[in-house]
Amino acid sequence: MNAAEARAGREVTGLQEAAAAGRDSHDDELQPAGTPTSPALPLDGWRVLIPRAPGRGAGLARLVEQAGGSAVVAPLVSRADIGEEDRAVLDTAVAGLRDGDVAWVAVTSVNAVDELVASAARVDAGPGREPLAQIARGARWAAVGPATARALAAVGITVDLVATENSAVGLLAEWPEVERLTDTAPAPRVLLPLGDLARPTLETGLRERGFAPVRVTTYRTVSHPAPPEVVSAWREGRFDAVVLTSGSVAREVAEQLGPREDVSVVAIGEPTRRAAVETGQQVAAVARTADDDGLLAALVEARGTGRTDSSRRSSHDLGDGSAPAHP
Repeated sequence: MNAAEARAGREVTGLQEAAAAGRDSHDDELQPAGTPTSPALPLDGWRVLIPRAPGRGAGLARLVEQAGGSAVVAPLVSRADIGEEDRAVLDTAVAGLRDGDVAWVAVTSVNAVDELVASAARVDAGPGREPLAQIARGARWAAVGPATARALAAVGITVDLVATENSAVGLLAEWPEVERLTDTAPAPRVLLPLGDLARPTLETGLRERGFAPVRVTTYRTVSHPAPPEVVSAWREGRFDAVVLTSGSVAREVAEQLGPREDVSVVAIGEPTRRAAVETGQQVAAVARTADDDGLLAALVEARGTGRTDSSRRSSHDLGDGSAPAHP
């Protein structure tokens, strides 16, 4: 860990302790941009764009505000349900899980969990509150990171492998060797419940290691136009940082808003960083953990690069700090 990362971690820890002592944890309102804050806070005066759905971005927005900044939550992409054809393919794969034909399930997004649970209920609608856990006892489970592992644990799944680097590459780096009783035994099947835009990194790597990946689509990614006030604020240089939480978000930011050298880009992980770089965005910091605390620490680290605050570049505000949500 370098000095900047260590400093960011200390600042985040101190901030969280101070917030616990002095802030109402039930206060979900976003502070207005430009609200006076203590100069000692690590994000004092910074405006941060969080291109996520309100339900997914509110937690980070609160942390940013507790750190002295202001946050604008505006989704550029959202999850959409799969259609009947994809659902039928998924149900066939989950039936194989029930019948013991699947050795591993590798989950790379929390978005896949709800659809897996729904599929398990359709395939085997027996009694009990955890249909996925009931039919999946014979398989081992892998999660791309701690957030996905928690989502699986919430539906009764015990996760056997959590990637240290929260990416498909990280999963492959820690994936166990293939186990076969004989040389003629079939390759162990690995169920991959992915989004429609997921790259083939994991399935290609597993196949090269002697496994038989079974890719199914569990959700689709839909883009949304950025709200006009966000576009205007971006073009006028009124943001100090933007948080990228997936490759699709990175691509939408580049396409809809365009890269800016005066905006610090924070990525949730290495795959997102690579997607950002491919679209011409310079990444200032990468979160060490794929969660809100990790993103906050990365923002604090990025702040240490000494960029000029948007509050000093422009006298304009973004109203109450929240953009209209799109479905």
